[in-house]
Parts: sequence; C-alpha cells; structure tokens
Amino acid sequence: MNGLRAHLRVLRESLQRLLATPGASLLGILVTGIALSLPVGGYLLLQSMQALDARLGTTPQISLFLAQGTDAAEIEKLGARLRRHDAIASVEFVPREMALKELQQSTELADITEGLAQNPLPDAYIIHPKSRDPALLEALRNELQGSAGVAHAQLDSAWLRKLEAILDAGRLAVGLLAGLLSFALVAITFNTIRLQILTRRQEIEVAKLIGATDAFIRRPFLYFGMLQGLFGGVAAWLLVSLMLHALNFPLGELARLYASNFSLQPLTPQDSCALLAFSAFLGWLGAWFSVSQHLWQIEPR
Repeated sequence: MNGLRAHLRVLRESLQRLLATPGASLLGILVTGIALSLPVGGYLLLQSMQALDARLGTTPQISLFLAQGTDAAEIEKLGARLRRHDAIASVEFVPREMALKELQQSTELADITEGLAQNPLPDAYIIHPKSRDPALLEALRNELQGSAGVAHAQLDSAWLRKLEAILDAGRLAVGLLAGLLSFALVAITFNTIRLQILTRRQEIEVAKLIGATDAFIRRPFLYFGMLQGLFGGVAAWLLVSLMLHALNFPLGELARLYASNFSLQPLTPQDSCALLAFSAFLGWLGAWFSVSQHLWQIEPR
C-alpha cells in the first residue's frame, strides 16, 4: 500500500511539473500528436478501403467452360461434386442457350448471333469461392481445370491481385512511417528528459548523498515521459477525429455521385486504447533511455 501511495504521489508531482511549463509541454504534446496522427490516418484509410471492398461484395469468380458434347448426367455429376467442395461457397449453372440469349441482349452483336447456324457457346458453371486469397484461388482453379468434362477454367482475379498489391504497399508504407516517427518521438522525449536532468542536477546529487537509489531518482522522469506520451496520444486521437469529420462530408458527396456510401471509419475503442498505450510507451521509452544514459554521470561531490 505504501508503495502504491509513493507511485501515486510521484505521478501527481510529474503531472504538476508538466503543467508548470504549459508552453513547452503543449508544444511537445502537439508534436507527438501530429507525428502519431500521420500513420494512424493512413491505417484508417486502409481499413476503410478494406471495408468498402467487403461491402461491394466483389468476390472473384471461377468460370468452368464445359467440353462440347458433355452429356447431362456428367454435367449433373460435376455440379454435385462442386457443391460439396469445401472451398466453394456457391455454384451457378449457365446453360449454353441462356449464355447465348444473354449475349444477344447485352451486346450489339444480336444480328450476328441470330444468323449463326448453331450455338458456339459451351455450358458453364460459375464458381463463387469462399476464400479471397489469390494463391488459394489459383490452386482451386488448377484443381478444377483437371475435372472431367471441363474444357477450360478461367479465374477472374486480376483486380483482386491489384487491390491486394495496393493494400500491401499501403501497409508497408504506414509501417515504415510509424517506425520512423516513433524513433523521432523517442528522440524528442530523450532530449526533453536530458534537459530536465541537467536542470535538476544539484537536487539529484543531494538525493544520492542521503541514500536515494537510482530507481527512486529515475521514477519521476519515467512518469513525466509517460504522461507526455499519453497526452500526445490523446492529441493524435483528437486530430484524427477532426480530420475524419472534415473529410467525410466531401467524400460522402463524391461517393453519392457514384451511388455509394463510402466514408472513412473512426478508430474503434480497441484501436484507441492501443494508440494511447503505444504513445505512453514511447514517452516512457525515451525517458528510460535518457535517464539510463545521464543518471550515472551525476555523482555527489
């Protein structure tokens, strides 16, 4: 209990020291908030793109074109096997007559198709896979290509590969940006704590003379760095929320022109807690590095 009281007292004193210099403290908090808001905004943009893609329901399809002359029994047998396949969500059979009729209705080739002596289109199965992973889709296409009665299996996944490539590049860019800015924030906290240690040098020397341990002397600096990082995380959360509010109105107007309801999604409670915890950790880490490097250099004379 006494240990908890001691920690609470140091935490309160660190908060008072942070508030005692509002100008410098506010500047440090704003720098932290702006730096963290950049990767957080990129993360939310990627999350919103993934959510939009899921709402559109653009699941890739595999078209199985059957060989000419395949009898009805073999077609039905293939369909039953496809419906039992673990990797397939649904199967749609398109008879050659229906395919020709749709071709005549949806293109300007009606005059040409009506003059054909026979229907050149094959029967087909439209496969809706469960997975969206390009590698799994390619493996499924190759498996179905070897099925009896199948002349050709066509996978419509070029758009999916492009989308995944864009999202992967975006994740890498956000990760690199977050790493670089995190290093910068640790360096900023490191310098802030270094200046505090230098200004309190005599106080630290006296504390060591009366037997204070390094852990006792280190504690207020660690709490100060953690509080500055935490408030920086709060500032980042507020900045991102304001940016989302400002951007969602024009984005909504643009999306309505394309009959969509796209909007940037806000941070979830779990993401918000992770942001605050990460920012507090960065502040604590910068303070720990600074104290560890400079505290041993101060010895009572």
